[in-house]
Amino acid sequence: MAATINPDAKGGSVVVMEKTDKRDYLIALESPAQASWSKSHSFESNPPPLPEGVKSYSDFFSSGQSMEEIQKKYPKWFGTFAYPYMNGSLHLGHAFTITKIEFAAGFERMRGKNVLFPLGYHATGMPIKAASDKLIREMEMFGEDFSGYKEEEADESGPAPPVPSTTALPAKSLESTDPSKGKKGKLNAKSTGLTYQFQILELIGVPKEELKKFADPYYWLEYFPPIAKQDLSAMGARIDWRRQFLTTDANPYYDSFVRWQMNKLYQQGKVKFGKRYTIYSPKDGQPCMDHDRQSGEAVNPQEYTAVKMEVLEWGPTVSSEVKQAVGGKKVWMVAATLRPETMYGQTNCFVGPNIKYGLFESAHNELYLVTERAARNMAFQGTFEGENGRVAKVADVTGSELLGTKVIPPFGVAKEVYVLPMEGVLATKGTGVVTSVPSDSPDDYRTLMDLRKKAEMYKIQPEWAAIDPIPVLKTEKYGDMAAEFLCDMLKIQSQRDKDKLAEAKDLTYKEGFYNGVMTIGDFKGEPVAEAKPKVRQQMIDAGLATPYAEPESEVISRSADVCVVALVDQWYLDYGEDSWKASAFKLLEGLNTYQVETRNGFEAVLNWLNKWACARSYGLGSKLPWDPVWLVESLSDSTIYMSYYTVANLLHDDMFGKNPGPLGIKAEQMTDEVWEYVLGSGELPSNSPVEPEKAAQLKYSFSYFYPLDIRSSGKDLIPNHLTFWIYIHAALFPEKHWPRSVRTNGHLMLNGKKMSKSTGNFLTMKEATKKYGADAARLTLADAGDDITDANFEETVANAAILRLHTACLWAEEMKSTESTLRTGELNDFDRGFQTEIDSMVEDTYEAFDQMEFKRALKSGLYDFENARNFYRLISDPSNGGQGMHRDLVFAWIRANTLLIAPFTPHFSEHVWKNVLGETSNIQSAQFPRKSAPIDTSRLAQLEYMRQVVEKLRGAEAQLGKKKGKGKHTVYDDRKPKQTRIYVASKFPEWQEKTIALVREVYDGKDIDDAALKVKFQETGLIKDKKIMPFAQQFKRKVLAEGESAFDRALAFDELHTLKVLVPYIKASARFSDIDVISVSEARAILAKEPEKENFDATKVENAQPGFPEIQFWNI
Repeated sequence: MAATINPDAKGGSVVVMEKTDKRDYLIALESPAQASWSKSHSFESNPPPLPEGVKSYSDFFSSGQSMEEIQKKYPKWFGTFAYPYMNGSLHLGHAFTITKIEFAAGFERMRGKNVLFPLGYHATGMPIKAASDKLIREMEMFGEDFSGYKEEEADESGPAPPVPSTTALPAKSLESTDPSKGKKGKLNAKSTGLTYQFQILELIGVPKEELKKFADPYYWLEYFPPIAKQDLSAMGARIDWRRQFLTTDANPYYDSFVRWQMNKLYQQGKVKFGKRYTIYSPKDGQPCMDHDRQSGEAVNPQEYTAVKMEVLEWGPTVSSEVKQAVGGKKVWMVAATLRPETMYGQTNCFVGPNIKYGLFESAHNELYLVTERAARNMAFQGTFEGENGRVAKVADVTGSELLGTKVIPPFGVAKEVYVLPMEGVLATKGTGVVTSVPSDSPDDYRTLMDLRKKAEMYKIQPEWAAIDPIPVLKTEKYGDMAAEFLCDMLKIQSQRDKDKLAEAKDLTYKEGFYNGVMTIGDFKGEPVAEAKPKVRQQMIDAGLATPYAEPESEVISRSADVCVVALVDQWYLDYGEDSWKASAFKLLEGLNTYQVETRNGFEAVLNWLNKWACARSYGLGSKLPWDPVWLVESLSDSTIYMSYYTVANLLHDDMFGKNPGPLGIKAEQMTDEVWEYVLGSGELPSNSPVEPEKAAQLKYSFSYFYPLDIRSSGKDLIPNHLTFWIYIHAALFPEKHWPRSVRTNGHLMLNGKKMSKSTGNFLTMKEATKKYGADAARLTLADAGDDITDANFEETVANAAILRLHTACLWAEEMKSTESTLRTGELNDFDRGFQTEIDSMVEDTYEAFDQMEFKRALKSGLYDFENARNFYRLISDPSNGGQGMHRDLVFAWIRANTLLIAPFTPHFSEHVWKNVLGETSNIQSAQFPRKSAPIDTSRLAQLEYMRQVVEKLRGAEAQLGKKKGKGKHTVYDDRKPKQTRIYVASKFPEWQEKTIALVREVYDGKDIDDAALKVKFQETGLIKDKKIMPFAQQFKRKVLAEGESAFDRALAFDELHTLKVLVPYIKASARFSDIDVISVSEARAILAKEPEKENFDATKVENAQPGFPEIQFWNI
């Protein structure tokens, strides 16, 4: 494959295709293969027939037949990946996650299972509706054909304003100004560098004349799913397309499924209504769920205690305008804290000197002094009077003006404290006002010490910082002044030592919370963990604090609004409720997560997740059955849809559910009662709108294919979708229908860099398939990585894959054409070794596929497999002294190679399977190979030895050549006629055996007693031998690494015989006139008779060890 690397490419080093004949050869194999699979319905999976003697599906259930027995007789495998969102084409990152199921589906079918791999399309939520609304505004601005748009206007115009929502609240919306906050998304303007929605649609290939159609959100559902299907089919995906469907009320069958799911959860008391903190978009007028966000997925509300400090006296630089605006009202400086129990120890109050604060109207004719960001959050939490979202600011004031202001610290031992400057105060965290408790906050302590040292520099009066730290709690580890203790221990010298302060803060807070005891206040003597909520409630009851919440970090909605935390009435799923949480943990306990990081991620999320808003008022989706003004949000209608796949093909013929399926059931007939019978444990009512036999057939299909065997998804869905998947399965299904495994992966990089449209480092699935061909792209995805860290699609690997597969095709075809010339008859040593190696790699590949370790399967099933063939071909070559390759082994290798990589390269494998091996069935129904006989490990050891000794011989000869080239004296010239002698030892040197015997004496199965070993070396006198200690240290490491097996150093094969078998190959390939393989004992006997025997090296004789022959060269 002729290609070059362009190191100056905008997105990184990418392959520039030049000659494409080899790629085109492989692409030409795709259509015939795909047509064959389609014709034979290879990927359409159905439940097995009813057991013998059972006349109907109804009889099956009424007679108490066992589905477990049917699954045992007809093993099934059901795998899914997270259905893609339909606002664009699938990209390479989708392909990476998809292939985890795709490769597994191919393998599982080849090992005889009834494989179900379906796909649906997700359309629920805000993104499509928000994009279509944006397009409407752009059409108003530029015309239906967008001809009014001018390039130079783009930067000045900015994004089109969103269509106002009827539920929008009267709060000002903020646009994110941080250019780094863009989230990966197919239609995210920041990822493309484009401003307008119509530009983004054009970028992903939508014809200009069709753009206006996308103003209808449901048109997106017609446009993109067929493209997804086409792209996946072109890649050779083994998907049962009969089961495809769309979410939302666009498909009335799926809509009825969601209705049943939500009603059942509601009846179980798992869906509740009430005020709760929720991430909220004021611009959109509704909660902003994870899938509605441009950035900030998995960010949740952070709850604080907002401590109110009454202003007694303004500082000397507060302006008269501010004082006049206050007008005699009570002013509270409000600080957000996570540690209300420490408020007894306040010594001052901190502000950021460069931060802009505001005075905002609150309840009871009072004013709150906080940042505008904090006020905006408070406005949606009932903190201020008036309508929700109302923010009324009476004055602005900077932090530097507030210095020296005197306030009352609530619950403080000190009755009055001053406002001081702190460099680390953030306007983006809390309220911008910080309480100072230097006894237990390293930041506060270090800042207070800095201010005392340099009062003039910080523009404060010394008396403002005069109060010493006040102890409030005590731990055994750090005493009652933890902050001072840790600042001294970590040698923290300044408030600017951010890393060490962060470490100290973490240590202080954890130790205080888990092991601290209160030393002051009404709860003196109580553990801090118990006192914390009590102190908080006391402060709230006294009117000296109020609850406050904000997003853990910035959240940007897809409408570009900076979100807040709002306290709103809404329907929510009561995740975190004790009994439900226990069930979720039980499900997780039985779930195969493949990687410990995945399990740890789930456990962490289950421990903090609670109360998730399950409805919203804007976007696409299914209506909440009992309150239809709400729509079920996108992460709540996508938790158990895997069960819907099991019956989708029976319910409808198309993804929209416009046409009833083979059972003739209409959508309106799928009532909650019918769904409960099919998927749950309910009885079919006598007045069921669905005939009992048809309902039983649906139940039979579900009962056979469920539970889900494997779920593949990106690791970023652990904090939401995947954990919800666990919760809802635990709530709605019995344990026998709980999912069995989940596999998560990291993001996919391209050429070692993050994929990004704006940098040009981006490939869609279609582009990758077109550029490299389906099989080369698939091989590269398999090679990209399997663990939870970010993987890498390397285009140089894809280009190399083209050459590898093309070469493999030509070689297989060559072997077919020259079959009659290949050797037959009995197998020789090399044949038997090659057969053993084939069997070993077949088993290694099988095991790797079984564990879904695809990179390992690729290594053993392709790379190592080819290396084994190459060595066999080389050593069997008559020009190298071999007897030629054996016909049976050549075709056994081709067959095994074809089958081993079929899950990765189905088109290549289909071609070789039919056109080289002459099979009439297609590759999808072939059986995965297994070993032909028990694996003789001694043969494998012998083969590895052969490779190593040949390399050692070549290396030793090359080393002699280097000495000659450097002008060193040598009598050997590898260009002249030459011979070699190889000395083979059958026993290890006596000193080594003695050393090993002593090591064994002091080894207890786990550790080696070094002191005792040294004594034994001294007692035996071995310690005087300089060779002993280095060898002993090396061997000890081997024992500790390998255990008892390290003591067994005997070779598993006859080394002398092995080398003699190799002589013809070495002689021919290295051009030696003669090779003498001789045992050490024989060489010693010769030297004993003739000490000066020509071309016998006594040193090499003595240095030879079993497995490590010594080699001598000379010219003749």
